[in-house]
Amino acid sequence: MKIPHSVWYGWGDPARAKPLAAGGLEYLRATLGLDNVDATHPPVDFADIGLRPSGLDDEVLDKLRAICGDAHVSADSTERILHSGGKSTPDLLRIRGGDAHRAPDAVLFPGSAEEVRRVLELCVRRRLAVVAFGGGTSVVGGVEPLRGHLDGVLTLDMRRMDKLLHLDALSRTATFEAGIRGPAIEAALEPLGFTLGHFPQSHQEATLGGYVATRSAGQASTGYGRSDDLVKAVHLETPAGPLDVGSLAPGTAAGPKLLDVIVGSEGTLGVITSATVQIHPLPEHKSHGAWSFESFAAGAEALRKLRHEGVRGDMPHVCRLSDTDQSAATFRLGGPKTAALARYLRLRGQQSPALALFLWEGDKRETTARKRRSARILRAAGGIPVGPMPARAWERGRFSGPYLRDELLTRGVFVETLETAATWTRLEATYAAVRGAILDALEANGGMGYVQTHISHVYPDGASLYFTFLGGLEQDGQAQNTRVKKAASEAIVAAGATITHHHAVGIDHAQYMQAEIGTLGLEVLRSIKETLDPTGIMNPGKLIPETDNDAPPKDKP
Repeated sequence: MKIPHSVWYGWGDPARAKPLAAGGLEYLRATLGLDNVDATHPPVDFADIGLRPSGLDDEVLDKLRAICGDAHVSADSTERILHSGGKSTPDLLRIRGGDAHRAPDAVLFPGSAEEVRRVLELCVRRRLAVVAFGGGTSVVGGVEPLRGHLDGVLTLDMRRMDKLLHLDALSRTATFEAGIRGPAIEAALEPLGFTLGHFPQSHQEATLGGYVATRSAGQASTGYGRSDDLVKAVHLETPAGPLDVGSLAPGTAAGPKLLDVIVGSEGTLGVITSATVQIHPLPEHKSHGAWSFESFAAGAEALRKLRHEGVRGDMPHVCRLSDTDQSAATFRLGGPKTAALARYLRLRGQQSPALALFLWEGDKRETTARKRRSARILRAAGGIPVGPMPARAWERGRFSGPYLRDELLTRGVFVETLETAATWTRLEATYAAVRGAILDALEANGGMGYVQTHISHVYPDGASLYFTFLGGLEQDGQAQNTRVKKAASEAIVAAGATITHHHAVGIDHAQYMQAEIGTLGLEVLRSIKETLDPTGIMNPGKLIPETDNDAPPKDKP
């Protein structure tokens, strides 16, 4: 078995991973009451990972090789293990423990929409499930290779389809193949004077197809827009045939917007092979700022006023507000300068402040004016300006969070995230209910729990809430995760918030889709799937809750 160069048990580039410093270890001891964080719990050796044999016979493999080429079809154990799941905590607990029994029967690397089409035709005939795989960054079970009631499962890794196909500089649109990753998108656009402006935390690994399929939001989406704001048109290969949705016209009244059926469809209707997106001029200037508020509620009210009372277009591109728990961690672990900042705020009367970070982008004169007008609103709302340093520090580490999770798991710390969004009217109650539900579930077995929260996206009618939570890793980490996630999800539904703001539905949230869109709404989705995927080969078990007719036989592995 070939040992991969990538971090098969965690995130990204191993050269970017850093061990926890002494201050971080001490913070874990104090916050979670853990005495054993100095000990490490490494993953099993790669060679010891359990894997069932591929169920594909030579005839099927030969047909797949005839479509994609010998070098682009693999039933090799290494590739199958690397495509056995995404990057959720349950995914990582499984693979770190040596369990890859859900691995696909083979991994394909198609090079064109035509190849994808022919693969789907073969899979319909041979009753093989198909899972599209971009960067593999799903944290909700979205790329788990489930076979459902079918005879096998293939994963289609889209990495070969990574080209810029067309750019219309005058209309500011660009068409890319779906397998292109975030950094490559920016590398293609920057010499031409443009940016997509879409920077989720998974940016360095995630693909354009993944952005579209999951209706993702990026860290600068308050300014540039979410992926569903940016996408103009999509080409989809479905088991029923190719489908083009969307329009390059600036507006249309030609019936319902079928593009919205495909955006967020999570690979359950077909494989996205290319997409046309709105692009933006590369900003010539960035201006950072940070403000502190006496409480999370006060900071949220300031963001609401900034959105409602500010001049249209003045909102920062990045707009983040940490609650007092997350802010306290920043002040304690951020070094001498942030410690000094905390002392200054205490002198100003803020004993447990909530820290807000902002980033304005654009023309220098315009950006300066926008920042100045925003400052008047934030100051009137009780904010204290604390300079650009916290926002610059955040920007330097904006993609490093997943590496910290790997280190925490190695230290025996359970860590996971979830997110939602609520109206301004319901935001504070949603925050309190979900945070309380997570803490209660974390502490159900006698341990200590810790939750920190931030707002990362601000809308005219509300904002997102992103929860990060930690506890001692229990002997059955999967059951621990299920308990906490269930409690939080039920609290979200009860609060009238959305079950997911940008992580998508996948397996984790499928059971809550009826609360999200209603019984009739689910029937509409099932009808669309029946039209585009009548044999049900596309990404079984995701997005749409299974009915009794969908359930696999009892003896199906």
